[in-house]
Amino acid sequence: QQRQREDQQKQQAERQQPGQTADGKRIEIAANINRPDQAAAALEAGAEGVGLMRTEFLFLERDAAPDEEEQLKTYLAMQQALQGRPLIVRALDIGGDKQVPYLNLPHEDNPFLGMRGARLLLSRRELLEPQLRALYRAAKAGKPLSIMFPMISSLKEITRLKGLCEGVRKELDAPPVPIGIMVEVPAAALLADQFAPYVDFFSIGTNDLTQYALAMDRQHPELAAEADSLHPAVLRLIRQTVQGAAAHQRWVGVCGGAGDPQGAAVLAGLGVDELSMSPHDIAAVKATLRRHSHARLRELAEQALACDSAEEVRQLLEALA
Repeated sequence: QQRQREDQQKQQAERQQPGQTADGKRIEIAANINRPDQAAAALEAGAEGVGLMRTEFLFLERDAAPDEEEQLKTYLAMQQALQGRPLIVRALDIGGDKQVPYLNLPHEDNPFLGMRGARLLLSRRELLEPQLRALYRAAKAGKPLSIMFPMISSLKEITRLKGLCEGVRKELDAPPVPIGIMVEVPAAALLADQFAPYVDFFSIGTNDLTQYALAMDRQHPELAAEADSLHPAVLRLIRQTVQGAAAHQRWVGVCGGAGDPQGAAVLAGLGVDELSMSPHDIAAVKATLRRHSHARLRELAEQALACDSAEEVRQLLEALA
């Protein structure tokens, strides 16, 4: 217990150091947050930016969707709070386990395989277009801003969404902003090399990617423990995403499950460029990365890819403790 306390104190003391391995390989460490008032605490915890701003929290616990002006005010406040650091805003991600009563979405027998994420945005333009207008108006302030779209499974979705973005951008005479996609569906990982020329970056949502790859509901009381993001099948999908992105000089982040220090080490070894997580996980993840060379993490990642279960991967990673 004493050693754990000392380790935690050391991690906290060094939390503002840049995310990097022992040999200096940079891994950007960002925060997953919902609102501008959470930004200061995230930066204080060691975040180098926001890798996932979840905009669905603007839409929840209310009786009507926020209008363009309200959204603009929120995005500008987030930019202001980050003081020039990177900000990645995820377009509205509703559906699956996140339901909004006033949207009157039809009941679905299996909402995780239904209208959610990008599919919903493309079918409900009255939700998407005010959000895009607010985001491009915020981009005119000149501070960093990127947009990413959730639950992408086809190139057609990417080109349609990019077309809508460009239409709004031209109408507002706004600057271009980087546009990325979430890799949550195995199809997106398998086609990463084909998607890469059309996007500026990828952000892997390992929670959804895991449940879709393993066909296990991550909220199922009996299966949740089995839906482990360190399953070799999930790690192979992540590697395929990284390789597909690298072929076109695109960067890859992970914004789900990146706060587990051992998992973060494997992700760095697989070639991920950015890890975004809950702010309270940042110090421990940075400390783990600092202890090991990138070559050592690559070697561990290769061994993990050859394992036959998540349990075997976790046993392998105990050496990192």
